[in-house]
Amino acid sequence: MGKWKKKPEVLAPAGTLEKLKTAIHYGADAVYIGGNAYGLRSRAGNFTYEEMQEGVTFAKEHGAHVYVAANMVAHEGDLQGAGDFFRTIRDIGVRAVIVSDPALIEICLMEAPGLPIHLSTQSSATNYETLNFWKEEGLERVVLAREVSMDEIKEIRNHTDVEIEAFIHGAMCISYSGRCTLSNHMSARDANRGGCSQSCRWKYDLFEMGHNGMRQSFAVDETDEPFSMSAVDMSMIHHIPDFIENGVDSLKIEGRMKSIHYVSTVANVYREAVDAYCKDPANFTFQQSWEDELWKVAQRELSTGFYYGTPNEQQQLFGKRRKIPVYKFIGQVLDYNDASQIATIQQRNSFAIGDEVEFYGPGFTHVYQKITQMWNEDGQPIERAAHPMMKVRIQMDAPVKPFDMMRKAK
Repeated sequence: MGKWKKKPEVLAPAGTLEKLKTAIHYGADAVYIGGNAYGLRSRAGNFTYEEMQEGVTFAKEHGAHVYVAANMVAHEGDLQGAGDFFRTIRDIGVRAVIVSDPALIEICLMEAPGLPIHLSTQSSATNYETLNFWKEEGLERVVLAREVSMDEIKEIRNHTDVEIEAFIHGAMCISYSGRCTLSNHMSARDANRGGCSQSCRWKYDLFEMGHNGMRQSFAVDETDEPFSMSAVDMSMIHHIPDFIENGVDSLKIEGRMKSIHYVSTVANVYREAVDAYCKDPANFTFQQSWEDELWKVAQRELSTGFYYGTPNEQQQLFGKRRKIPVYKFIGQVLDYNDASQIATIQQRNSFAIGDEVEFYGPGFTHVYQKITQMWNEDGQPIERAAHPMMKVRIQMDAPVKPFDMMRKAK
């Protein structure tokens, strides 16, 4: 590695307590969560104080950190109780809070001393003068705007020692740094106060009104969407060395509302890639299996966003899908008996005798199995696991571990 030898943390989303534990178990150094106020994901299963305490305790036991996102744009009335909120999460042991609103930043600095503050990507930090300004204000880290290029990251790092966090995977917003009012106007849900309805991702027709008041649709190629303003997702798995060499401290994965299938897979892949590069930079080689693994949970096209130039409409806009995800998450291992070689599975989607399934686990382990024998909780043979969350026992050819995930080709 070059001048900046610090190994970056892999930072994963955790919309629920289950996702928090999953992300850490699958290699995340840190997770970010939301509380019941001040965040931007009102439907992400936000944490109560009791759940935060359990999450922080679990993280500390595994050498990981918990950050709380409180990155809303505050309106009149939103600031009431903010001091108590910040003091409480500080005392719980939350490692840092992610904030964008200057008023919330000031309240946190004044009323909850000792709680580190990270500047949210919503604040559009795109140059080193901005980072140094926030350092002087008392902030520890800045989450860069998603519009920053890799060359700009290099320049920023050469002029500041503020911790840098950058997005490496997940959904992109069509608006600059996520500051959008489409949702406010189209569904009366405030995007910058936690209620975004993702209006940009809706399906739209393209038409004009004729002189007689009749609507006339435009002729479009059947392979295209008539109109799109929905951005494709980001994936930087090919470019981890650039982040590390340019001194990025934290590699952030988007997706607090995504499933444990997504969180476990993506954290697992980036953990593997970061470890491989830091172990031996000179002989690092990209593994195609990393990208293949990400496609097992990808729902949209993948791009490098703004890191290597401004994308055009072909690179940035999501139209008719060209690559279809082919895997379905179907279960999680609860237990494995070495003597009998039987795994106990909690069902998440239907599977049956004869299915060829894949188990994967932390450390990028994979086990492939054709289901030949299966029993329910009472020990009765069954042909299909059809009931949500039911517990099923499966005869295995190779060992698996608790927390391993199970999926199958669609």
